[in-house]
Amino acid sequence: MRVLVTGGCGYIGSALVRRLSENEAVSDIVVLDSLATGSPRSLLGVVDGLEFRQGDVRDEDDVGSAMCGVDRVIHLASITGATSTHGRPEETRDVIVGGTETVAAAAGEAGVDSVVFASSCNSYGRAASTNLDETTTPAPLNPYGEAKVEAERVVREAAAEHGFSATSLRMSTNYGYAPGIRFNLVVNHFVFRGLTGRPLTVYSDGENWRPFIHVQDAARAYEHAAVFPERWPQDLYNVGRTEQNFRIGDIVRIVRRELDCDLEIVYLEGEQPRPSYHVEFDRLSETGFEPEWTLREGIRSLADRFSRSREVGRAVAASPRQPVSDGEYR
Repeated sequence: MRVLVTGGCGYIGSALVRRLSENEAVSDIVVLDSLATGSPRSLLGVVDGLEFRQGDVRDEDDVGSAMCGVDRVIHLASITGATSTHGRPEETRDVIVGGTETVAAAAGEAGVDSVVFASSCNSYGRAASTNLDETTTPAPLNPYGEAKVEAERVVREAAAEHGFSATSLRMSTNYGYAPGIRFNLVVNHFVFRGLTGRPLTVYSDGENWRPFIHVQDAARAYEHAAVFPERWPQDLYNVGRTEQNFRIGDIVRIVRRELDCDLEIVYLEGEQPRPSYHVEFDRLSETGFEPEWTLREGIRSLADRFSRSREVGRAVAASPRQPVSDGEYR
């Protein structure tokens, strides 16, 4: 099959494209990326069957050209940084909702078989109850979450209109190494700060919940949903593991323990209330897909990777320019 990945140069995309290139069911991979935040560097080493196109998912010509001959679509392209979208609501909606409208319409016109959309558990907002499932009404607290919920509707309606199968994956908060790694996600950020002996800053009281998933497991989920759409018949799935829900304060303590160092912890209240959601994943088990990584394993692996490379130095140099979220999707 020929697979289109939008946003393929990003964090998850850099892991996903590699997996697809090794999948015998996939003959060709088309990556469409604006390079606004990603870089082709994250795709180094992936050559066979790869076709790269620089373009914007809001542009009908860019998307239409990339969609030619495509069988499956994995739509990752998005605004990143949920907290930062408070200051850019129009741009956020334009990219996430407008881009999804363009991709979904082009998929219908091209006669694709299946579309997988990258949504987020951030959409649940700040919930008092635990074990939120796909029947829970979303209550997003930021433009990012609002746009993701609206884009889910766009995908669902386009699938009904054009007859392709489609599903939206509400992904847990990512962490772990991938070639396009982001250092402004909470676990990645805490690990490299811990390795360099700097304080861990929490922009909340630390009591808010998040589900976490390793980036390699996230990539596996998108691959599985695209290659086996018949196993993902529902239009919406939470993706993660119930036992991998943690309070942000717990993350700090786990990082300190796994790095075996006594790090200073600073708590700062942010200007905006931070989402808090404890999610359950029973529906996901029906697909036959299951995440493999635990948070502790992922932290140890990430620390080892940083210690054996120059990634820590790059991260330290980049960190003053990267606002950190304690719970963004990707």
